[in-house]
Amino acid sequence: MTPLVPTLSLSTGLNQELAALTETGLYDSQEAFLTDAVRTFLAARPDLREAIACKLYERGVFSLGRAAEWSGMNIEAMKQALERWGVVREAFETRAQIEAMAHKTLTAAGR
Repeated sequence: MTPLVPTLSLSTGLNQELAALTETGLYDSQEAFLTDAVRTFLAARPDLREAIACKLYERGVFSLGRAAEWSGMNIEAMKQALERWGVVREAFETRAQIEAMAHKTLTAAGR
């Protein structure tokens, strides 16, 4: 998958700090640190997780279930968030595909 932002232009000071951080051995790479930093930040900001999940759903990157899971919301709360953000929900599956998924789910649940 091609990243949406292939490169970041960082200030000299921030580049030096990130280089020093990886030299400590606490992180294997700058990317590993940035991944951890972003996850930590987003854990503290559920409003941002909601906004990002809505945007990724709107782009077709996330399904409704994946958006809900990623944002830490249940399906109904995710539907409400999409509505708040003005994102139109669309089912890309055909009726037959939806029925097949429902049947598979019921079978797996022993019903």
